Amino acid sequence: MIDALAAFLKARFTEELEKVRFASGTVTQDPERLGVALEDATRHARFSVATAEVRLALLEDTVIPRLGAEGAGGRTAEYQLRLLAAPYVEHKDYPHE
Repeated sequence: MIDALAAFLKARFTEELEKVRFASGTVTQDPERLGVALEDATRHARFSVATAEVRLALLEDTVIPRLGAEGAGGRTAEYQLRLLAAPYVEHKDYPHE
C-alpha cells in the first residue's frame, strides 16, 4: 500500500507541476487579457512553479527514501506521505487499503 501511495502521489505532483508550468506560461504571455499586471502575473507564476517543484522534491528527496525504514524515521516518512496524500483521498486512482 505504501509503495502504491508513494507512486500515486508522485504522479499527482508531477501532473500538477506540468499544469502549473503550462498555466504560468499562458498567463505571462497575455496577462492584460486576464486583467492582471505583467509583474503580478510573473511573480505569481514563479511562486506557483516553485511551490509545485518543492512539493515534488520534498516527496522524492525526503519522504520516499525513508519509507520502510526502521524506527522513528520510517514512521515519520509514512506519516508525512499520508499527510501529503490526504487531499487526494477522493481521487479515482487513490490506492485505498
